[in-house]
Amino acid sequence: MRANEKRIGANSDLVYPELSYQLVGLAMEVHNELGNIYQEKHYQKLFEEKLKKLGIPYEKEKQMLIKTRDNSEIGEFFADFIVDNKVLLEFKRVNFIHYNDIKQVLRYLDAAKLKLGIVLNFKLNKLQYRRVINPRISSY
Repeated sequence: MRANEKRIGANSDLVYPELSYQLVGLAMEVHNELGNIYQEKHYQKLFEEKLKKLGIPYEKEKQMLIKTRDNSEIGEFFADFIVDNKVLLEFKRVNFIHYNDIKQVLRYLDAAKLKLGIVLNFKLNKLQYRRVINPRISSY
């Protein structure tokens, strides 16, 4: 057994494995095509074209309200993409994915009531990504 086969088998409890692999693969295609010199909006545009071509449902710049415990609205933020009402994607162009980027995605996941988010960093020579699991969502 090759190491890669063992690793995939060990990750059988991943959240939305097929969809998340497909999305990271599309992001890698985008990065390979554009390199690491463009703005986030350019990566998002090409990524959106690829989603459309494949017929994958998504929402771009999805507005999410920030609410208090008593359900008062105190603000809003926008997720770059929510794909198939399952996976939140956040595009970045940073030197490295920082803990604050992970916390940002966790806030978005809470507001969207989603289990899985993926931070995609296009600034480096190779696409960098991190899966973020919302611990407050038990079923998905």
